Amino acid sequence: MNNRKLQDFHHYKGDSLTRYEKVERKVIEIILSIKDYSSRKDSKVFEFMHACGSIQIARILAQKRKLNVDIAATATILHDIQTISSGKYKDHAKLSTPIAENLLKEFNFPKKEIEIITNAILHHSEKEIYTKEPYAELVKDADVFECSLYKNAEGFYKIHKPPHIYKEYVSRIKKVRKELGAAC
Repeated sequence: MNNRKLQDFHHYKGDSLTRYEKVERKVIEIILSIKDYSSRKDSKVFEFMHACGSIQIARILAQKRKLNVDIAATATILHDIQTISSGKYKDHAKLSTPIAENLLKEFNFPKKEIEIITNAILHHSEKEIYTKEPYAELVKDADVFECSLYKNAEGFYKIHKPPHIYKEYVSRIKKVRKELGAAC
C-alpha cells in the first residue's frame, strides 16, 4: 500500500474518478447500453466478462512487468471497443484505434499516453508478432490469456486461426501462465 490519503472506495461513482477510471466506466456503460445482440457474434455477457477479465489480468501483468498499471488497464479496456460498439471483428484493432483516441481526448489524456494506448490497441491482434513495445505486448498477452480461460477456447483458436498463428497463441498463453506462476 502507498501513503495516499485514506478514502472510501468509490464504486466508479461520482466525478472524482481518475481519467483512467472514467474510461473504464464509459466502456462498461457502452456494453450495458447495447440493446440488440441477436445479430452479433458475441453476447453482451461475453463482452462484459472479456473486458473486465482482460483489464484485471492487464493490471497484474503491468505490476509484474513494472509498467504503469493505469495505462495498461486503459489500453486493455479499449482494445475491443470497435467490436463492442458494432459487433464486428473484421479489422477491429485498426477500427478500434480512432474510437479509443476520441474517448481518450474526451477525458483529457496527454498526447504521449494517447500514443502509447492507441499503438497497443492498433497492434493487439498481431499475436504472432513480438515487438519491443511493452504495452502492445501486454495487451496481446492479457487478451489471449483471458480468452484462454474460457471453456473450448483452444478449439476455437484451432478452428479459426491458421496453424502458425494458433501456435503463437499457445506460446503466449504458456508464457503468461509461467510469468504468473500458474500450471501449464
